[in-house]
Amino acid sequence: MSRLAETDRERIAALFDRHLEVGLHHGAQLAIYVDGEPEIDLAGGATGPDGEEETPETRHILFSSTKPYAAVTLHSLVEDGDLEYDDRVVDHWPEFADEGTEKAAITVRQVLSHTSGLTEGEIDDRPDLWTDWDAVVEQLEEMEPVYSPGEVPAYHPLTFGWLVGELVRRISGAPIEAAAAERVFEPLGMDDTGIGLREDEDDDVATLVAFEEFDRCRDPGEGLGDHTEVAAPFNSEEIHRAVIPAANGIGTARDMARFYACLANGGELDGTRLLSTETVDRMTTLEAETEADGTLGREARFALGFWKGGTTVAPYGSLSPERAFGHAGLGSSVGWADPEENIGFSYVTNGVRDGSYEHVARVNAVADAVRQALR
Repeated sequence: MSRLAETDRERIAALFDRHLEVGLHHGAQLAIYVDGEPEIDLAGGATGPDGEEETPETRHILFSSTKPYAAVTLHSLVEDGDLEYDDRVVDHWPEFADEGTEKAAITVRQVLSHTSGLTEGEIDDRPDLWTDWDAVVEQLEEMEPVYSPGEVPAYHPLTFGWLVGELVRRISGAPIEAAAAERVFEPLGMDDTGIGLREDEDDDVATLVAFEEFDRCRDPGEGLGDHTEVAAPFNSEEIHRAVIPAANGIGTARDMARFYACLANGGELDGTRLLSTETVDRMTTLEAETEADGTLGREARFALGFWKGGTTVAPYGSLSPERAFGHAGLGSSVGWADPEENIGFSYVTNGVRDGSYEHVARVNAVADAVRQALR
């Protein structure tokens, strides 16, 4: 028997519609699983300012909500015994660093927990390189840590995905986009999701619109800079067809909620075992926390490829429980799992708003409505 009453569904749908009515974005999707069952699957608005009607199958750029897809691909290789979390990156990727250097001590665990020190560099500001995997790898090999490995939790906006992706390629022999499809998307029936577009796919991705910030009553923090400039490259077909495992996942809220429903349920959904319960527990255990992240300048709690709840900025509800885990993407998407309540949640929009305040406010309002309904 469903734990969501019809009146609860109506209340959540009304809030979803209200966000569209007041112009928070042009189009959006909301998908929620409870106890392993799809309970809500909404779409509304348009695919862009002059776009077509949004549907549950409309594909969106997911920005950093892509990171858990890449991370789980790597976790599946750990489960297969192909590597361990405390292996050095250089053990699998010899060109990554010179032996005896500080960089050579970086471990897989540190990459996954945003403590490797390889936070940002020239590569972040070079969209012209993002379409060339070999050029990206060469840049990573030349980078030096901004912080000593293991010392400072500092979010890796783009380097995270390329580091994880190259490890997957070195260990499995498959590029990250193919490995993620084989190990994550296909087993879970995530038919509308991938890391970048393939050559045989049409570029039908919803148009991103970076909205101007609202007046705010408090300083949201430093963030990643002007969100309008950060978002701009991601409307180009060239970037849609690149492989940027930290940022250019293309998919739907329906697929993302299914992914988190599986993890909330201990790694199994509808008879498909994606990961063991033990692996899910390990990868979602708190690894690093700080009151001032070295990149974003705000509080953060990192697991292995996921953000943990329990902070004032976690977008999993205004009273975000520490047990919740998931990820958000640049002011436009979020997905999370609550293993205690067995919830898989995803809210995806094509309206990019200031991620540290405005986006968190809108997604938390929906998350709160869901949690209230399940009390």
